[in-house]
Amino acid sequence: MAAIVTGLIPILRTAVDSTATYKGRTMWFGLLCIRLVTIFLAQFPWKSLNDDFICNNSSQFCIKACFNEHFDRSIVMAWHFLFILLVLSVLLMELFSSHLRSSFQKKKEKEMESESEQGAVIDPTMTVGGRLMIDLHKSKSSLVVYLFSLMLRIVVEIMFVYVLLFWVLPKLDKSVYVCELSFKGCSVQQCVVRGAAEKTMSVYALLFISALVIITSSGFFFYSIVHYL
Repeated sequence: MAAIVTGLIPILRTAVDSTATYKGRTMWFGLLCIRLVTIFLAQFPWKSLNDDFICNNSSQFCIKACFNEHFDRSIVMAWHFLFILLVLSVLLMELFSSHLRSSFQKKKEKEMESESEQGAVIDPTMTVGGRLMIDLHKSKSSLVVYLFSLMLRIVVEIMFVYVLLFWVLPKLDKSVYVCELSFKGCSVQQCVVRGAAEKTMSVYALLFISALVIITSSGFFFYSIVHYL
């Protein structure tokens, strides 16, 4: 439990402490927290995967060989890697909003020092509830980055769904697996994965969160195109 709290603290701190915000920012950080909690809970049934793989052969060598043949791709590490990509898609807009606000503040300071009346700087931000909100109507570059971050989020979630549907679920769709090895001393054997129902349920939970993020991100993406362009 300590690991999940440790992971949530920097996400929540970033969401609360920022002085600049943009449309949907709180929701994106909220979805990241939900994703982190879901991955943390979903990986519990997979922690003992090595011990849950049982074959009707007493040879540990043959059982491990069948295990490597059946689970030929990383599962939990793929979840973690895709979660990192999701975090990067959110931080992309965070870094850009911070850079945008800093650059316009510097331009305003130079304008005040020179007391020039020409070339007034258009500030693409407005103050909402004590925070500076980026106005996507005024800054097309902000809108492009915002749409790119949404598209990146959708792509990562589609990759997540692909991994779950084509990497993970096919490994759990049979009650008994026939393992045929060419190794000497390892005959044809039957193997099972213990706790398949719990592992399948954890995959469905991750699929639900991915579907939620895809629908939400797609809605914001098309709304932003129609509303701001």
